[in-house]
Amino acid sequence: MTNVQEFRIESEYIPGSIGRIAELHGTYYYDHWKFGLYFEAKVATELSEFLRRYNKKSDGFWIAIENGRIEGSVVIDGIRAGDEGAHLRWFIISDALRGKGVGRKLINRAIDFCKSKGYKKTYLWTFEGLNAARHLYEEVGFQLIKQQSGVQWGATVNEQYFELRNE
Repeated sequence: MTNVQEFRIESEYIPGSIGRIAELHGTYYYDHWKFGLYFEAKVATELSEFLRRYNKKSDGFWIAIENGRIEGSVVIDGIRAGDEGAHLRWFIISDALRGKGVGRKLINRAIDFCKSKGYKKTYLWTFEGLNAARHLYEEVGFQLIKQQSGVQWGATVNEQYFELRNE
């Protein structure tokens, strides 16, 4: 059994981050939702593009590490924070750490970052059925604003848009 105290959260890129975060997304969403190559490639491509333009003054990047291995992540993309809001992205926890409070710690880091930057709004896109993640989002104050059928993940799902007002 994993002791929650054994993990640490880093706020800087480390080699292998892109591949490991894409792997975590690819395997979890394939196993549970049958998302395939399109989804994993989208995660890897967009995460790579984000990290290439990463600016620590406006963006946040956190990874949970246990025994030297990346086991979770969350990102705040602040490129459009002034007009659209800060975008919470790539939130994932591995099976090794899921259910042990690591996700809550990552989400809180991201929200604290947004508040420290004075971002008035933080938003995220997800889809119906990810109940544990939705619980965490709502616990910190995110509210469901709209939902619609969509295919941005490479499969038809009921997409959900959540916002958190940081005012």
